[in-house]
Amino acid sequence: MAYPLMEHLTGKGFLYCGKYYRVNSELTRSLQKPVEIKTYYETIRVRDGVLLFAEDHLARLVRSVKGLENFPVDTARILSEAYSLIDMDKVNDGSIRIVLTTESLLIHQADITIPGIDLFENGINTSLLNWERKTPNLKIFRGDYKTTVNEKFKEANSHGLPFELVLADNEGRLYEGSMSNLFIIMDGQVYSAPDDKILIGITRKRVIEALKRSGLELKTGMFKPEELDPASDAVFVSSTPFDILPVRYIDDYEFKSSDNDILKMISGMYQEYTSEYIYGAKRALNG
Repeated sequence: MAYPLMEHLTGKGFLYCGKYYRVNSELTRSLQKPVEIKTYYETIRVRDGVLLFAEDHLARLVRSVKGLENFPVDTARILSEAYSLIDMDKVNDGSIRIVLTTESLLIHQADITIPGIDLFENGINTSLLNWERKTPNLKIFRGDYKTTVNEKFKEANSHGLPFELVLADNEGRLYEGSMSNLFIIMDGQVYSAPDDKILIGITRKRVIEALKRSGLELKTGMFKPEELDPASDAVFVSSTPFDILPVRYIDDYEFKSSDNDILKMISGMYQEYTSEYIYGAKRALNG
């Protein structure tokens, strides 16, 4: 199924095959037309002028390409061009989207929804989607999945439109978000689906580090929503655009995730870890 190379465009300009173009150029319209080619992508959060965890994103991009086509990926060039765009457009906070094909490299700012403080404090509304991912460890465009997800986001549940979708496998077990990794806190333990079941998120890796700093260990486990205790168990998701978000609703299942002490501790450790990364990256960039 055809999809455009350029989506969620924002900012003043973009880089295409090493050349800078303004967003009002004719090329913009061309890149926004659907095409039938295999496309690999990464979206990297920019904070204080730093590409957050860029090396992890680029390593995953390489793995995705090798998983299907195995053409050369010049990560040094990609990183250099991404920082060039940040410098030219004076991006301090936002998101940079990298789109790669066998013939081209596109880098642009992406208009990614950042949740308001109320969602961090109270938790998000999500809807269930029964879907088994194909090659879950490879991050590429898949038209059938994208279309299904887009349509599901338009369907309100009893709490309104969902902020995120929670994927359930053929046995009804929760394993991932449509654009995030899923975690469950049950009986003082933190669980996530097996690695071969999910797209290994960049933020997820750092969440696991935050767990270790908190004296916790990630357990492997998948649960049906009816197996969770709404009064004591918690659900949260992690993703590049929003770090860590508590889940309040999964359709009609309600959880007090934002009040969970373990989740609060993990979130605090994650923010501490992120601040250390930004400090180190800025020192490296400034020589």
